[in-house]
Amino acid sequence: MPSWCGRKKSTVRSLSVLRIEIVYAQPQCSLVKSLDLPGGATIADALSLVASDQDFCGLDLASCAVGIFGKVARKDQQLMDGDRIEIYRPLVEEPKLARRKRASRDTHDGVRPDDIKASKSGRS
Repeated sequence: MPSWCGRKKSTVRSLSVLRIEIVYAQPQCSLVKSLDLPGGATIADALSLVASDQDFCGLDLASCAVGIFGKVARKDQQLMDGDRIEIYRPLVEEPKLARRKRASRDTHDGVRPDDIKASKSGRS
């Protein structure tokens, strides 16, 4: 009968190597790269490693905003195993102004298309 106090193997990976992903989303496609970095690495370390990659060559990685899992982060922040670094694109247009432009474009003589449908269905 086997002993219950026998030593179990650890399922935790060695923390000396961090496995991370770097993601950059474009309107047409997304770039995703997996990297192995030494423990204690920062976002800046990962960006400098990716800067030599041909897929990321057109990006200004020094001035772009970055985040980890959707939250903005500083470039001197230390990474944890499994982090996903996201490189953010600058806004083409402020979202409020874009909504206003769409709303004014969709109006017809000051009446929105939805209002026209509602007024037609109210008639008998």
